[in-house]
Amino acid sequence: MLTLPRVSWQHRHLLGLEDLSAAELTAVLDMAEHFTHDADPPRKKRNHLAGKVIVNLFFEPSTRTRMSFALAARRLGAEVLDFSPSGSSTSKGETFIDTAKNIEAMGIDLVVVRHSATGAPHLLSQHLKASVVNAGDGAHEHPTQGLLDIFTIRQTRRLEGLTVGLVGDIAHSRVARSNIHGLTKLGAKVIVCGPPTLVPARIAELGVEVSHDLDAILPRCDVINMLRIQFERQRSGLFPSITEYARLFGLNSERLKVARPDLLLLAPGPINRGVEITPEVADGPHSAILRQVTNGLAVRMAVLYLLCGQPEG
Repeated sequence: MLTLPRVSWQHRHLLGLEDLSAAELTAVLDMAEHFTHDADPPRKKRNHLAGKVIVNLFFEPSTRTRMSFALAARRLGAEVLDFSPSGSSTSKGETFIDTAKNIEAMGIDLVVVRHSATGAPHLLSQHLKASVVNAGDGAHEHPTQGLLDIFTIRQTRRLEGLTVGLVGDIAHSRVARSNIHGLTKLGAKVIVCGPPTLVPARIAELGVEVSHDLDAILPRCDVINMLRIQFERQRSGLFPSITEYARLFGLNSERLKVARPDLLLLAPGPINRGVEITPEVADGPHSAILRQVTNGLAVRMAVLYLLCGQPEG
């Protein structure tokens, strides 16, 4: 078994990247790098978390995040329990906190929680002795997605001085907020871009540049992260039509002609092909979309290990 380095880590929970220093962000990324190097053979199991019990407490649909956390925990040797609200006591009126406390009473070490309510993981951390990892809360943060995005960039780029464009529905994106907190602390310049109705008026207070013109910022960007447009938002009239959005803010092969030759394309997924990104771009040489998914496993292994796998003392 690979001997992992000791790192300075003082947190019991991972609730958001806003709470972490640059040194702490780097510690997670460095630990993920160790797990990446130890990924041959890819399905190798370790016993760093042998005897630990980890619960996936997901109150929203998820494919990549939920499966990634489950695989990460199992590859570290932990037992994994998957919770689904359908068929649970929450459908009988049991509260979110009571559900979590009853699960904790069975003997668990860490809860991975996704919830539509902003602040739900923070609330949970105040009521449980177990560690809590935020897997996405409302439009607030999605810290492990932010970490895996940054990790994917760091594999081929130096973060300090880099220009990263976040394009799309900034207003409702927890991924955007985690990326902003993490990237700016690590020295990157962030430009947020989207229709005025999808870019919060006060977002510049987070230290980012604001634009509503993708063609204007694209030549300046080293990395573009295309955020998903949620079709359910369209009913609110936040932009005229899907076709109009794709014309103004979608990344296609024609638009790529003005981009830097080594542009790195990210997308947290799921993607709406033909809306945020056309198929030939999503599957093209600039795309690191599937690499993000692969890196998510190493990043989540790092987070789980730091929170409940490091030896004490």
